[in-house]
Amino acid sequence: MAYCTIQAAKDAGVTGTDAEVTAWITAAQEGIERYTQQVFEPTDLVVVADVGADGLVILPRRVRTVTSVIPVLEPDGGASVPASAYRVTSSTVLGQIDAVHLAWGGYDDLVAGAESYNGGWLGLWERWGAEQVKVLGSFGYDAVPSLVGQACALLAADLQAKAAPSDADATSAPGLQVDDEGNNVAIEDTDDGPSGVVGPTSSTGSTQVDALLVGYLNRGTTLIGGV
Repeated sequence: MAYCTIQAAKDAGVTGTDAEVTAWITAAQEGIERYTQQVFEPTDLVVVADVGADGLVILPRRVRTVTSVIPVLEPDGGASVPASAYRVTSSTVLGQIDAVHLAWGGYDDLVAGAESYNGGWLGLWERWGAEQVKVLGSFGYDAVPSLVGQACALLAADLQAKAAPSDADATSAPGLQVDDEGNNVAIEDTDDGPSGVVGPTSSTGSTQVDALLVGYLNRGTTLIGGV
């Protein structure tokens, strides 16, 4: 699912066939996600985050549901803990934050190592010595916010305009893929490295788009990998 429609991108100034416009929309969407460090549609992700001293695990994306919490241990990464070992809060609820709260004060006599006489969950986590957890779940917004959709269309047009070569560029670089209107339709490979890690950027490259997205910026720096 794209953050904006082909027609919205064309209305913003993107030219070309539907396939070409879709490619620019995809490039704009990647730029938006890199800038905001958010995803704006339901997306299954694996998040690795630090465990705070009070058992608070701040998540770097808007969380919808959590299906598994796994302590990051050597060498095998550990086993998933039961849902009774944590609770989840989401910024979808006004006043809440996106986080996993480890149940440090609780216990479960049916879980080996987390029994009441064994220190409960606090004792188990301390024995594990895990400083990070891997959280599997669904992240993102239920629907693309209107400002994000507008920003996507504008950024797609901005990217295409900036990629259009001058006559001199076309002469010196005949390998450029140019359409009938002189627009460069070749999109550079935007592979973000291993595990789908998306590094943050300080700007989308468009001050107008930046202004539309400022309310959606995620300032967290936690590593995230896409599934």
